Amino acid sequence: MFYALVVFDVFIAALAQMLLKSSSMDHHKSFIFEYLNPKVIGAYIIMVLSLVLNIFALNHGVLLKELSIIESSSYMFVPLLSYIFFKEKISWRKAGAIAIIIAGVVVFFI
Repeated sequence: MFYALVVFDVFIAALAQMLLKSSSMDHHKSFIFEYLNPKVIGAYIIMVLSLVLNIFALNHGVLLKELSIIESSSYMFVPLLSYIFFKEKISWRKAGAIAIIIAGVVVFFI
């Protein structure tokens, strides 16, 4: 169960990165508003939630070496979410790299 929590944690961290990218694409009134706007603040709140979930999972039996391997799944989530939200293309090279990363995670847990 706590491993699913870590995967969820990685997914929400990837969503936070999408918020940051979305904010970077917006036009802001000033330099200050580039960093103090609802999207950026929300993204950092989500990142803090992600950190808290990581600590919670570590306190409930997930090993640090396993956590770091599971967190590599962000290399899968970020391109997929970028494709969905920003219509960024996923090249065959990226798709192959994602497949290798997934295979590495599976092999680690076998």
